[in-house]
Amino acid sequence: MILSTKNFGDIEIDEDKIISFPEGIPGFEDENKFVIISNPDEENPFHWLQSVNTPGLAFVIINPFLILKDYSLELPSSAVEKLELGSEDDAAVYSIAVVPEKIENITINLLGPIVINWKKKIGGQVILDDEKYSTKYRVFPKDTASEVG
Repeated sequence: MILSTKNFGDIEIDEDKIISFPEGIPGFEDENKFVIISNPDEENPFHWLQSVNTPGLAFVIINPFLILKDYSLELPSSAVEKLELGSEDDAAVYSIAVVPEKIENITINLLGPIVINWKKKIGGQVILDDEKYSTKYRVFPKDTASEVG
């Protein structure tokens, strides 16, 4: 199918790559279908979570384990049920990135990861109950600080 996007123009996608977000994403509850657009630069770890229905809506995403090697998350049982996760191997985890004008100030949301059941093509943003993570974790830390206020 042809998908119209603001950032990439019209692109062809396989319909079986569409991920259903039954509850949308907080702030975008009416957006229920997304597709991941991989970065053509294989060395660039950032990709896009593109809305199927709204051409201008795309989130920059990244695998948080590439940024924070000891990142760990325990999904609430309600999220495991909603995403119909049978095992850890069924899940892919991404963090939404905020890309400001100064690229060195990129932050990612470690507290609310995007979790996708690849087998069933079901996704959602899961809000973790974990005080060690932030919604604004710096990708490129300044000195020893890793949080943005």
